[in-house]
Amino acid sequence: MQRNVRRTTIAEVLEMALELERKTMALYAEFVRIFADDPELRQFWFNMARHEAGHCGALMLVECILRNDPELGGQARVLFDTSTGIRLRSLLTAYRRELRRGVTRERAFEMAVDIESSELEDVVVDLLQVVQDPGWRDQAVKMLIHDLSDMSYMIEKHTKDERLLARADALVERRIGRGGAGAAARAAARRASTAAGRRTR
Repeated sequence: MQRNVRRTTIAEVLEMALELERKTMALYAEFVRIFADDPELRQFWFNMARHEAGHCGALMLVECILRNDPELGGQARVLFDTSTGIRLRSLLTAYRRELRRGVTRERAFEMAVDIESSELEDVVVDLLQVVQDPGWRDQAVKMLIHDLSDMSYMIEKHTKDERLLARADALVERRIGRGGAGAAARAAARRASTAAGRRTR
């Protein structure tokens, strides 16, 4: 999709991010129901939905802070690529329709990789800086790396799609690169542990 960078307010970006996080949470929650017969898959999708719920709560707090403190510049205009929201909204709408026909576990993972590749998480992390609490932002990044690593592991365990696994691994590496040295070290340790688990299966 062609990029569409324009000036918009932080409040408008926040509204868009909240809408898409809620829709993503709803999709993952639907996967919890669909794969309820497999305890491991059910727990994985529940964790993914819970992560999105955490983002919603965090963004709602940012929304309240901006509303109560106009000096933070919630109405200030910033450059924002609106194609990020447009593409993800289209994907989520299409995927909700697709669920009516049923999805395999491979297709569910493919949907998740598409969603997590949308760069919405980068928007959320940027918005969290409004609360001026670096620890909270770092925790959000660490949890994102954790969830993406789990997704990579689950794709390898439950599918035979090497291309999809490569995409998931690339997402982990991209996020490690944006998370700073501390996050990279923690993620590397987790990846080593995960790899050891794979070799013993």
